[in-house]
Amino acid sequence: MSSKVNNALFDLIHSLTKSEKRYFKLMSTRHAIGGENNYIVLFDAIDKQSSYDEDKLFKTFKGEAFLNRFSITKKRLYDHILSSLDAFHRINSTEAQLHKMLHSFEILFEKSLYDQGRRILRSAEKLAVKNEMHEIVLLIAKKERKLIETEGNELVSIERINEISAKLNNSINSVLLLEKVWNVKSQLFVLLSKKGIARNQEEIDAFTRICEPILKDLNYEIEESTEIKYLLFHTLSAYYYAIGDMEKSFGQLQANLNLFENKKGVINIEANKQVSVFTNAIYVADRLGFHKESMKYLVQLKKFANSIEPNEDLTIKLFSSISSIEFSLFIRKGDFEGAKKIAEKVETQLKQFDSKITPLRKAFLEFKLAVTAFGSQDYSKALFWVNQILNNAELDKTEDIVGFTQLLDLLIHIELNHDKLLPYSLKSTMRFFKTRNRLYNFEKMFLQFIGKLIKCEDRFEIENLWEELYNDLATITDNTFESIVLEYFDFKSWAESKLTQKSFNVVIQEKYSKSIRSAS
Repeated sequence: MSSKVNNALFDLIHSLTKSEKRYFKLMSTRHAIGGENNYIVLFDAIDKQSSYDEDKLFKTFKGEAFLNRFSITKKRLYDHILSSLDAFHRINSTEAQLHKMLHSFEILFEKSLYDQGRRILRSAEKLAVKNEMHEIVLLIAKKERKLIETEGNELVSIERINEISAKLNNSINSVLLLEKVWNVKSQLFVLLSKKGIARNQEEIDAFTRICEPILKDLNYEIEESTEIKYLLFHTLSAYYYAIGDMEKSFGQLQANLNLFENKKGVINIEANKQVSVFTNAIYVADRLGFHKESMKYLVQLKKFANSIEPNEDLTIKLFSSISSIEFSLFIRKGDFEGAKKIAEKVETQLKQFDSKITPLRKAFLEFKLAVTAFGSQDYSKALFWVNQILNNAELDKTEDIVGFTQLLDLLIHIELNHDKLLPYSLKSTMRFFKTRNRLYNFEKMFLQFIGKLIKCEDRFEIENLWEELYNDLATITDNTFESIVLEYFDFKSWAESKLTQKSFNVVIQEKYSKSIRSAS
């Protein structure tokens, strides 16, 4: 039997929040026979396991009758948990309430209690419109037409028919607009996750072509739909980020943050989406030099995280998002000691969540772990994290993070004086960039430098190479497209540290201090 099937009950139990577990046990006690309930006993045993171990369960419950048909027992417990979750969330879920109301209408309709059914539909419509659930408004309208046709058209006015039609068209337009923006957003994120920020005009054009359906007309009538507003702001912030226009990206992020201050925004926009907006706003604000705003949003994000009871998926999202942004803030100012404290927690939680974190999200955390170790001069540990990324076959189509990991790998070999390994690493890196057509100006210049460094044996000539690298980097990274590389790793400060014989972190700290003074 598939391990996925065997682990289904384990995964479900471990996904429950504390409140959901309490409710399950409360519900289960009502069905107890005798003094003990097998549901709760088995539930608690699986809940205590760190990984599913059926052999251990059989030893624990040896002699219990339910082990004779254990697969049936597990299935019943699984269904019982789902039933308790359904009951638990029905109270707080508007969508669940609406579906219950529509089911009640069907029951009343079958009993020919049409007036009672009509009252149910009216209540459902008010609730659906209030919560901007346009797909359900369409279902309600369909059932209302069914009611009209059953009772007889002579009992309805022309005005009412036109009113239903207008309501349908409004909901259809909202659903179509939502689908349009969602489709653009999804295509945009596929390209962005693969290529990263645009490095030339051709790549900007590719992002723009995807977003053209929403860029050509931004005057949407979306005042009534919080979800569409959120999705539009979110998509545009990602588009402007992808083409390197950080100021416009920040403007769209702020529009979404303002949306969350509204009651409808808090209710209608899921918590994981709000976390994403906060995280992106923190990062972009820091990139723009808005350090106070960046820290303000970080405080707000942590406050928001403490105000909710997250499920496992949201817990992972909060862990990866907050850790990633804190890494970025510490690394950007050269505080690698602070970054190491974050690293300790991240390493533990990466082991805890393991395969439940998406490969891309995991890779970005591993990259920052590598940079933290590099900045702390723990090059062996940096190499370990680099290899974690480079050996992950699931990242083969993700060009930007893997590409910059290849470059960081070369730097680590230089620091470790791996003279024999460096040529092989360079050859592998060259092959990667050529096969993926990613040899931009920076990559060409940097790989050429590594090639010269490998062949050079004269100490004075090596010093000249470092100076040449620093000057080339100073020129190239002034270019908008090429400066993007510094967001992954500060190659420029690394070259300066070699040239000036200062430590890498000191060079970064001095630059950061200057940027703070100029910003103030």
